[in-house]
Amino acid sequence: MHIEQLEYIVKVAETGSISIAAQDLHVSQSGISQAITKLEEELGVKIFKRYRRLGAVPTEEGKTLIKKAYEVLLRLRDFKEEAQAYNTVLSRNLKLAAIPSFMMHLLEPVASFKNAYPNVNIEISEKGVQHIIEHVQNNEIDIGLITIYNDVFTKKENLIFDVLLEGKMKVYVSKKSPFALHKSITPQQLTTQNIILYSEDYMTRFVSNLISKVGPLNVLFTSNNTEVIKKAIVEGLGISFGPDFSLQHDPYVLSGDIVPLEIIQYDQVNVGVGWVRFENNHFSINTRKFLEHFKNHSRMLTQLAHNV
Repeated sequence: MHIEQLEYIVKVAETGSISIAAQDLHVSQSGISQAITKLEEELGVKIFKRYRRLGAVPTEEGKTLIKKAYEVLLRLRDFKEEAQAYNTVLSRNLKLAAIPSFMMHLLEPVASFKNAYPNVNIEISEKGVQHIIEHVQNNEIDIGLITIYNDVFTKKENLIFDVLLEGKMKVYVSKKSPFALHKSITPQQLTTQNIILYSEDYMTRFVSNLISKVGPLNVLFTSNNTEVIKKAIVEGLGISFGPDFSLQHDPYVLSGDIVPLEIIQYDQVNVGVGWVRFENNHFSINTRKFLEHFKNHSRMLTQLAHNV
């Protein structure tokens, strides 16, 4: 078995044609055909059925083997890049996207990564979850950093999501609020308050679930500007929701101007934050090295949370 044979079956499966695969790989049709036949004979498994009109169609066994071949080729590419990294300085671009409430979590790992690899040009864009997913699927960014509520992304085909932080939703109120003294609030008490909502999919899902249990909420306004929301909370205009890790080290919370409250008498679903990528996208060495820095930062935040 040779690496070229694995490349051939993957390319033929992608194009559905030996002739097109031959053109893309700059080899002869007969060369690819003979290599695949030899591989089938060596393995004792028919990988493709060949049709005059339909072209090369993977068998059921072939589909499994082709997927394994693709994984082997990815690992080989990673191996080569890792080896090259020891002899070369990382360079080129690293394109990231994150939802607005997550941008603060990027600062330290980006600074750490940039200090380690100064020749890498980092581009960061602020987008909504759905736009990030579209850019990931279109291979326009290397990685998307998002927050999700419930298991919504496990239902999306070809997306891989890796949770880095996980927690519960909390209510955030001004230090002037009577609830600030109690450190907790019930779903029924929320119905008496003006609510300021962060405009994002996971928040919409959380609030919809809450409304289904307790009835309508008095939404004062909705915004995707986290600074505006925090300022409104400090001024006592309303209260808001957010994951417990989102404002844990925020200056307003640390100073006591904003007080986080536990939601009691209510069964919650975990909120996760992490990176999302398209299953078929290759992770560049830049992306993998950045994730090492990011995960180190996330572990530090988790340890701090446990010590609080």
